Amino acid sequence: MTPLEALLELLARVGANRGAAALVSEEELSRWPAQAVRELKLQRLLVKASPAHSVICPGCERECTMPVYTPPAGNGPAVSFVVCDKRDDINRVAVSAERLRQWRCGAEALGAFVARSLGLRPESERKTDAGLLELGLVTGKRRSQMVCLRVGERLELVAGENSGPLAERVRYGADGYFVDREAILQLVDMATTGDRRYTPSNARREARRLKTQALHESWQKEYRALRKRRPGMSDVWYSRQIKNMDIAQEHSAETIRKHMKR
Repeated sequence: MTPLEALLELLARVGANRGAAALVSEEELSRWPAQAVRELKLQRLLVKASPAHSVICPGCERECTMPVYTPPAGNGPAVSFVVCDKRDDINRVAVSAERLRQWRCGAEALGAFVARSLGLRPESERKTDAGLLELGLVTGKRRSQMVCLRVGERLELVAGENSGPLAERVRYGADGYFVDREAILQLVDMATTGDRRYTPSNARREARRLKTQALHESWQKEYRALRKRRPGMSDVWYSRQIKNMDIAQEHSAETIRKHMKR
């Protein structure tokens, strides 16, 4: 298995789960390339999951999958075990904590990975009614499109009416895993028109500018009023008072301080 094949294996498992997290045991990961496992964890494509609730029983050669029991620990560490009901000469079989360790990879983690690889803001990621995970606006040579992750039997990147398998656009190099940006730009530019929902217009830009201007003016008005009521206070004090008002609209006191003076 190569490092790229390790990521493709995760993509296939997440797709098979329809976006639900795919779980990989620590034992299985020990058989994967060490550099692949290191990068998958470093890039948060694999994150630690809760301990497994079932394991392959190590009590004999049958390798039965059995539920794990972990009674509350007393003074010492908790001891996990499975109970064999297949043979008369075996009862409890101890299971080490290492055997229960597992890691998870889900659609959200893959979406965040794509967004980071393309230089998009992680906070832009959200789900739409169409079942797409929006990752961010990507500007090609001809137009801009919202790039989304579609989760199904296979994971697809979507830009407008165009789509393509994520598996065909991931790469592995000296800096670890990444998404082929040129392939994404081609996907964006293949559209016949830009996505009107996300392509900024002059009207929308002007509306946002006027809204921001009105917000700053409300801070400036309140700043002048506070100075009349409580003269001699520091700008930090005034900005903190405005921060506690509705007109702050959840902006920080530092942002308010920068814009409360003309």
